[in-house]
Amino acid sequence: MMDRRLIENFDWSIIWVLMGIICVGLLSIYSALYNQIQAHPTHNLFIRQLVWLCAGFTLMFCSLLGDYQQLKRVSLWLYLLALFLLIAVLLIGKDVNGSKRWLELGGFQFQPSEFMKITIVIYLASYFSSQEASPYPNLKKLAPPLLFILIPVLVILAQPDLGTAITIMAISATIIFFVGIRWQYIISGVLLIVPLIYPVWEHVLKPYQKRRILILLRPDLDPLGAGYHIRQSKIAIGSGMLWGKGFLNGTQNKLHFLPEKHTDFIFSVWAEEWGFVGCFVLLTLFALLILLCLRVARRSKDRYGSLLVVGMTALVLWQVLINIGMVIGLLPVVGITLPFVSYGGSSLIALCLAIGLIENVSMRRYIFQFR
Repeated sequence: MMDRRLIENFDWSIIWVLMGIICVGLLSIYSALYNQIQAHPTHNLFIRQLVWLCAGFTLMFCSLLGDYQQLKRVSLWLYLLALFLLIAVLLIGKDVNGSKRWLELGGFQFQPSEFMKITIVIYLASYFSSQEASPYPNLKKLAPPLLFILIPVLVILAQPDLGTAITIMAISATIIFFVGIRWQYIISGVLLIVPLIYPVWEHVLKPYQKRRILILLRPDLDPLGAGYHIRQSKIAIGSGMLWGKGFLNGTQNKLHFLPEKHTDFIFSVWAEEWGFVGCFVLLTLFALLILLCLRVARRSKDRYGSLLVVGMTALVLWQVLINIGMVIGLLPVVGITLPFVSYGGSSLIALCLAIGLIENVSMRRYIFQFR
């Protein structure tokens, strides 16, 4: 029989806020794909997104059944599996627009890098919660996790997928800062990174990635080429003004000026149709979700649970910041989806797993004593 305290400690407020964000996403995807939906009412990407949502919520429920502490035992194996899939992408992955990010197995396509975000959090939480890694670890203790972060980042950059690589580094840095890091190490890290900027620019970044960064610094450099995406996104967001143009009435969206409108630039679709008020509502929902998840981390009675929740929350937080910063022109376009709003199966399932693990920690916080 299920322990009654598991149900009592389930945080429903996270689910209600999450449902609000998902409703925003479904409205925006429906609008972005309206012509496709009218042409193919029973076979379109909106229907597929509903299927991915059902799959995501099923996996979220499954992630609640077991004790999250069991993940510590298999954290390394999960990491190695995710790394194996990333390497497989480079060898046999599907090439789309010059990038290899997708793997096809059994007729299904998925993006292994999305699941690496989950497994890197599980591994780092397991490592830093072990007896060997105390708060403010020295360089000897930091070396293994830094190596485990660097390897998948380099593999993902080779796909190339700069956005996901940046996200994984940001998530990992958040966990390390939460554990505690001496300021001397931060200064040393900055001094080591600065000399690498030029070699990375010359030999790592692809030409289109360089153009996107240059466009950020000089928006008028190539308005019809590399700068087209961000230019049209700004027009869509600005034209929404206070109340927006109304559902299905966004001109940038309807006239197909806005590129990648159901994935990377879904926020622009929402902003054009619902205006500043709609954007404020969506950002408030995201802020509430982040705060509620961090509350779970604060209430957790064991170190592993706290680190696990902080990492999963950072996964959502950084994707929101990078995506919105990208579409409003504060960050270069790096191909990051907006959590629970953009279309995408792999991303949606990974994010549902993240929320499921956060709820898992919340449900079992009464079991462990803080150590």
